[in-house]
This record gives sequence, C-alpha cells and structure tokens, in this order.
Amino acid sequence: MIRTRLCELLGIKHPIIQAGMGPFGTNKLCIAVANSGAVGLISSSALETASAPGEGYDQFRRTFEPGMEGSCPAETLKNIFRHTLERTEKSKGIFGLNALVSAEILEGARDVIKATLEVREEDPRMRDRLKVIVTSAGNPTPWADLIKPSGVKWFHVVPSVKAAKKAVEAGCDGIIASGHEGGFHTAWEPVHSMILLPAVAETFPDLPVLGAGGFCDGKTLAAALALGADGVQMGTRFLCTLESDFVGLWKNRILKAGDRGTLVARGLVGPARYVKSPFAIEVAEMTATHSPGVFTGRPDDMFTVPLELLLKERDGFIASYAENPDENKALTAGGECAQRITDMPRVEDLIGRIVREAEDILNTLPSKVTT
Repeated sequence: MIRTRLCELLGIKHPIIQAGMGPFGTNKLCIAVANSGAVGLISSSALETASAPGEGYDQFRRTFEPGMEGSCPAETLKNIFRHTLERTEKSKGIFGLNALVSAEILEGARDVIKATLEVREEDPRMRDRLKVIVTSAGNPTPWADLIKPSGVKWFHVVPSVKAAKKAVEAGCDGIIASGHEGGFHTAWEPVHSMILLPAVAETFPDLPVLGAGGFCDGKTLAAALALGADGVQMGTRFLCTLESDFVGLWKNRILKAGDRGTLVARGLVGPARYVKSPFAIEVAEMTATHSPGVFTGRPDDMFTVPLELLLKERDGFIASYAENPDENKALTAGGECAQRITDMPRVEDLIGRIVREAEDILNTLPSKVTT
C-alpha cells in the first residue's frame, strides 16, 4: 500500500483527493470517494452563486436527496454534509469542501466556508471526518483568520511557485499544484504539471504537496510521487464514473474526447479548458478577439470583458445545465487527460485500479533501469 504524508495528515488509505468540480454538485461522488479510502470533496460553486438565477443551481438541486435543500445556501450545504456524514459512517470516510474564492464571488465563498466550519462543530464525528477545506481560484490570504482557528486542514490550489508562497504565508497545511492540463479553471500563464509540481515540491519540502492537472491513473500517480508529490487531486477522471453527479452529456463527451480533444477559452473567472466541440471553438475564437489575455497571460475579469462574450459563455452553460442538454450548444469542461479516459467505472474499482497500477510501477521500476 502506498503511504505518504498526505495519508498520515488526513487519516486516509490512498493519497488521492477528488477535486470539487463545478458547476454541478459532487454530493454522490464525494460519498463514493470517501467510502473508497480517498478524500471526497463537496463542490460548493453552485451554492456560492445560488443568488444568481439560472439553470446551474437547478441542475445542482437535481443531485439532492430528500431533506438536503435548506432555507438558504448555507443551510443546504450543512444538510449535504450531514447526509455525507451518515452515508460514510460505516467506512469512516474522510471528506471536505472545495470553495472558489475568486474576487467575483467573495460573499458567497465566505458563506459556504462559514457554514462548513459551523456544521463541523455540531457533532464530534463531523470534526473527525470533515477534515479538509480546499480553496481555489483566488488569493488565500484573506481567509486565514476564518479558517486557521478552526483546526480544519487547509489546502490551496496554486498555478505557480509565487502563488504557493502566498498559500504558505497564509498558513495553509498543504498545497495543490495545478498544472495547465487541468479542466475548467486554469491559470492565466500556461505552466504545466511537469514543471510546476517539482518546482513547488522542491520549494516547500516540509509541506504536503499534491499534483493536479493531467493525473488520471496509476502511471500518473507514480509519476507525481517521482516528481516529489505526496499525492494527486483528480477531477476529470472522477467526473467520468458511475457515481458522478454530472449529466450524461458531460460524461459522454469525456469518453469521446480522443486525441487533442480539449481547448482553452474564457470561462467565468478566467481561462477555462473545455472538451472540444464546434460551440467551444466559437467561444475560443471570440475569446481571442474580446479576451486575448486568456492566451497572453494578461488577466481580465467579468467587469471588463465585453457582454457579447459573457452571453456566449452563458448560452453554453445553460445548454449544459438544462434538463435536456443541447448537444449543439453545450460547453463541457474537461482536462487534457480526457483523451486517456475510455471507460466509466465505479469509483471503488477506479481507485483500486489506480493504486494497484502505481504500486506495480514503483515495485518493478528498479528492475527496468540501471544506475
């Protein structure tokens, strides 16, 4: 069995975290991952933006089980965690929250983080197993005063060594180095995992560092460990599982992506990686005209991008969220590893396969090389 500092820190069997993907929920997926010995994360992006009317939250609601929806987003999130606690009681699975902390949704982010910390205090079992908050897509510094006193383990997703330094200064317990291969939200500058992960691991040898972006199987888990990581965070690979809360259209697009199957265009709070489609290509072409910083590394935001592009993005997301998704207009995110995903297994089988493959590689590699 592969054991790393991440396993010891969080009390998990396998050094794997399931990414908190949006815009849909990850309620069922989180439970399946936690029950399989890895870390499951509840995605809160739909709750952070619940005050904005639209199909995104409606689709999120479709993933609910009876009793989940509360009187407000914060109470809904607490109910989701209560449900998760009960559904992972037998395995004692470990789970947590993923919160976007980008400038555009700071108020919603604060609400979901506060709700997570509050529900964590209501039950000793919750404190034992709701162990992780992962923040992403923003500056971690303003969140230290809220998160650190709680004792929850705090990881921040970073696209650079510079950003990792901010996370360390803020007091994060671990770093997730997210290469440009990742799906949906990517960095303004295209630093990929082969460069980013070892650079962050070398700079911060005393902290657990995880790789994200391109990791999807035992080969890439073994590679992450060789690059200095303590584990991996996976999104796209977990998206395409039987327990994933994502709609069938989204999963099928991952399965069919194939060679060179993704592209980068604008998406809500900056660059985003989508599964390639005629509509996604249109968005990429409009991005080149109206938001060229996505390709040149010059950030913009929702307040400076022309409305024409924002409406185009909105149309693509609405088509994906709809109860009957529009194949021709749907924008579906996915990482570069989509081209290596060819099946839709159960989560437990997927994790077992990944770990066995990584163990085989690590055990047999010495016999394949000479020094």
